[in-house]
Amino acid sequence: MKQKYPVTLYSDPEGGYVVEIKDLLGCISQGETVEDALAEIEDARALWIESAWIESAYEHDDPIPLKSDLQD
Repeated sequence: MKQKYPVTLYSDPEGGYVVEIKDLLGCISQGETVEDALAEIEDARALWIESAWIESAYEHDDPIPLKSDLQD
């Protein structure tokens, strides 16, 4: 699943950046720079997609979240 999801990037008051994919519940990461944070969220997205939860969703015919602009 090569779906691209929108990300939200926050500046962390203690330094660095926090980034999340709101369409994928709990898919969040961080990095010291914007570039690091964006690379880390790509890793987190891949792990989220490949997780046991997603496999279970497929097995039980549960819906897989689409990126926000495709849900309208």
